[in-house]
Amino acid sequence: WLEFMNKVRQIELLAPAGNADIGVEAINHGADAVYIGAPKFSARAAAGNSLDDIRRLADYAHLFSAKVYVALNTILYDVELAKTEQIIRNCYDIGVDAMIIQDMGILKLDIPPIPLHASTQCDNRDIARIKFLENVGFSQIVLARELSLEEIHTIAKQTNVRLEAFVHGALCVSYSGQCYISQAIMGRSANRGECAQFCRMPYNLQDAEGNILSSNKHLLSLKDLNQSENLELLLDAGISSLKIEGRLKEMSYIKNITAYYRQKLDAIFEKRTDLRRASSGLVTHFFTPTPNKSFNRSFTTYFLNGRDHTLISPHTPKAIGEPIGTVKTIENNYFIFTGEKQLHNGDGICFFNAQHELQGFRVNRVEQGRVFPLEMPLLTLNTELYRNWNNDFEKILAKKSAERKIALEFLLEETPSGFSLTAIDEDKCKAVIFIDLEKKTAHNDQSENIRLQLSKLGNTLFYLNNLIVNFSNNWFIPSSILSDLRRQVGDKLILERKKQYLQPHRIIPEHFPLFPETHLSYLHNVANHQAEQFYKDCGVEDIEPAFEKKSKPTHPVMFTKYCILHEIGCCKKEKQPAKKILEPLYLLTGKNRFQLRFDCQQCMMEVN
Repeated sequence: WLEFMNKVRQIELLAPAGNADIGVEAINHGADAVYIGAPKFSARAAAGNSLDDIRRLADYAHLFSAKVYVALNTILYDVELAKTEQIIRNCYDIGVDAMIIQDMGILKLDIPPIPLHASTQCDNRDIARIKFLENVGFSQIVLARELSLEEIHTIAKQTNVRLEAFVHGALCVSYSGQCYISQAIMGRSANRGECAQFCRMPYNLQDAEGNILSSNKHLLSLKDLNQSENLELLLDAGISSLKIEGRLKEMSYIKNITAYYRQKLDAIFEKRTDLRRASSGLVTHFFTPTPNKSFNRSFTTYFLNGRDHTLISPHTPKAIGEPIGTVKTIENNYFIFTGEKQLHNGDGICFFNAQHELQGFRVNRVEQGRVFPLEMPLLTLNTELYRNWNNDFEKILAKKSAERKIALEFLLEETPSGFSLTAIDEDKCKAVIFIDLEKKTAHNDQSENIRLQLSKLGNTLFYLNNLIVNFSNNWFIPSSILSDLRRQVGDKLILERKKQYLQPHRIIPEHFPLFPETHLSYLHNVANHQAEQFYKDCGVEDIEPAFEKKSKPTHPVMFTKYCILHEIGCCKKEKQPAKKILEPLYLLTGKNRFQLRFDCQQCMMEVN
């Protein structure tokens, strides 16, 4: 552990890519790695991508020594294993750097030595399980979002594997991989990328006598994660990869959030010599990243520094945006609000009405502080207003909003038969171009023109960081020849960068270690014979099939560290809870009724 912490660590900012174009922009805005859905079998079924698109993204990312991970993190059925094996082989062949997986049956397939990352769907919160995954050969493990800094630190001290943690985006209320409510009610498995998002629905909370304690509230809809103020704490706890959630998010979201975390991390690296970024290139942003201006359900740090006081947004699962002020004056077709925010034509505004329902409208125009909506909403005085669509900000992000360039040094020298131009980039890649040219002494000093011509790197991968001219005389070289030398050496250097990039390989253990348990419940999500055989090879004797494989499952459908009792002020562990309630409690939505059980010793709530 001390050796691990004392050496210079590569820190990875990992961004989501719904498609290759979004992935390219994530790289441009500062990501050190991106993760993208496989053609099939990813935990976001709507975010599959073709092999050609994944190859295009990988080719671009590797120019900056950035990595591309492909998410293939669903549980698999036997009929899908052959296709899965082929997808993994194809991903390896096109240069993908790692596969993010959940199903342990994959380790029994005939796959190439591509690195494997253990998805958060593996429920990675227990040190014994994490050490097992490390010994099996996983090179990176995505930790459960529910872990505290202390728990992360404890895991890091006892392992050598790279640890990855989510830092921003939507939160699943259940422990990842442990939610079966969508499968139970609609036959749509969250473990197969088809979650119906029951956690975002409104519920009534009922006590044992039938009393309604809370009506039509989104009692399972968590706020969004935001650990931007805790990044250095996470790094010091042992995290090496910081992950942004959002493979279903639009491009403007990815640009904004990636840029924000890039700037936060770079500020840390400026003062920390023991940390450095995991990829190359200088990123320049043409806007000011602001998380509040992108989709969010308000923010939480979840359990990182202890349980946040309020974890849910009870009135809506939608984004309400940034607060802008309150209604001051209402007229027939316009209103005036208090606050310093400037509104723009096309902005989206929302508010909660008297029934606590979210309503919204679009701004048509703004004149001298008067806001004219497209259709005048039913506002009341002192209503709080929020902007959930910043039209001017979105227009900026719709254009080129960042660029990324590799630092370059040019060395221009004379040779016996002419001249040479050597290019060396920040990663020590090198290219040289020679030209035969008769040497002629110039009448005027050539240094300024040489610098001007060799600096014209605008549309290339590079920017000029340093120029050295090693001449014995004031030689004249035509501007056209200097430009040709610059283009040729730049093209050659790109080829050298591609050659230098080495695809990582998985270290395959000689034999599988023993699993820390001999009995596996349905919570281990074993859905195929290869996964079953894998665990048997690891000493497991009794294996219950996955929830999805049972015809009439009767098990709990959700396990979560979030607790409704705590949320309503009735935590049994507190000395003086706000009030006592009659258990059992039930969640009601439509025709569905779920019983809640509370394991206070483990601080866990079950939904049955």
